[in-house]
Amino acid sequence: MTVSNVASVGFGVIGQSWARLFLTHGLHVTVFDPRPDLADVVAATEKAAGVPAGTITIAPTAEAAAKDADWVQEAGPENVDWKRETFAAMLGAAPSTAIIATSSSAIPATLIAKNLDDAGAARVLVGHPFNPPHVMPLVEVVPGERTSEEATNAALEFYRAVGKSPIRINKEIPGFVGNRLQIAIIREAVSLVQAGVITAEDLDTLVETSIGTRWAAVGPFKAFHLGGGPQGLAHLVEHVLRNLDEMATPLPYDFSAEAMKPLLDSVNDAYGLPPKPEIAEFRDAVQEATLTARAEAAKKLK
Repeated sequence: MTVSNVASVGFGVIGQSWARLFLTHGLHVTVFDPRPDLADVVAATEKAAGVPAGTITIAPTAEAAAKDADWVQEAGPENVDWKRETFAAMLGAAPSTAIIATSSSAIPATLIAKNLDDAGAARVLVGHPFNPPHVMPLVEVVPGERTSEEATNAALEFYRAVGKSPIRINKEIPGFVGNRLQIAIIREAVSLVQAGVITAEDLDTLVETSIGTRWAAVGPFKAFHLGGGPQGLAHLVEHVLRNLDEMATPLPYDFSAEAMKPLLDSVNDAYGLPPKPEIAEFRDAVQEATLTARAEAAKKLK
């Protein structure tokens, strides 16, 4: 699939980051968002992407943005009714070969395409990024029940062409996969802090200086496989993991406002509210350096 024109519909933080990515890969970007400051935000995105002012086209409606698009990346409200209405309108305006991907982190393509005919539903899927998309490589490609195999394969091809590392999620499941892993970890983290085992700040330090560093190099299965020695993961399953029932027993957690207040206060004291901008700058710098180091290491080992 050849993509030259991309529509970015919904121009919040995610939409801006997508547009920045597309611009740096030489694609023409048309945007739509009803926000009153859209022109200013577009100008800032152009500057961040290092392209001349006026490179991005601003459309008056979502349909107009999709009219000449080869690819539509929607990043609008997490509202299924809005998405259904907007996707139907864009499919009616876009070329018959265009694919429309939602950046949603929770709403599956099947639900969005519920009222579409088969031809329209075949071109609808989830392309869920990790934030910010112009930095983080992952895109979860999640086809709906009626998404065509051609559209799914085209999505994987397109995201690779703009420098991403897309993976196909084989079944629609709430939260997809990346967010489910994050939620499992944050749930345990909250329970440990609420139980007084560790402070929120020390828990962050623990992750940053141990498993976070390890997982930047290898995923959990790969890490455990390496940790099992010559027999790999099977050795850890047999001699370690089966004996960790006590460790695996979850601590109680409580996300009510009253229970979360001490944790929120400690996080706000440590990192500021709103979060200190230098924290995000450091995060992005470390992420980019990590990705560069991974790429360089991979080249050396080829």
